[in-house]
Amino acid sequence: MSRALVVIAEGTEEMEATIVVDLLRRAEIDVVVAGLDGDGPVKMSRGVRLLPDVALADAGDDFDALVLPGGRGGADRFAASPAIAARLAAFEGSGRCVGAICAAPIALVQHGAFAGRRMTCHPSVDAIVAPFAQHATDEVVEDGPLVTSRGPGTAFAFGLALIRRLADDATAERVHAPLMLAD
Repeated sequence: MSRALVVIAEGTEEMEATIVVDLLRRAEIDVVVAGLDGDGPVKMSRGVRLLPDVALADAGDDFDALVLPGGRGGADRFAASPAIAARLAAFEGSGRCVGAICAAPIALVQHGAFAGRRMTCHPSVDAIVAPFAQHATDEVVEDGPLVTSRGPGTAFAFGLALIRRLADDATAERVHAPLMLAD
């Protein structure tokens, strides 16, 4: 079974975090939600409080994917975090999957991860990401082990792309079908 580490921090976009966690768990992927600053409740971008499974410092390293949800406040915290820098370097170096949605690609820029790769982001951070990457405006952009996406409205497509990476197309279709998403 594949394992994914989803990191949340104060200011993380709750839709992006919860939709991705929900989809991955529907695919029977083992998901661990880690709090950047500990295992206590995290106040998300719209005031929803989420309780991580574990503090990032205690999460371990046995994961097939690292997922960074967006939300500018959370993304800024990821960009300032030495722990995120170390995780990104380890995942990039080992070729494991990294997903970043919305504003979260600014953490890739700040930590020098996946430089020159194709990626997308929320329009509010285009000016930060575009000089660092082969910038695209597609809903989801995949380049090697990197999966990026635009924002809350693309969270389902982003989660399904991660499922294809961590499981397979059939599992992604099995998860997608009952969601009743508009085409």
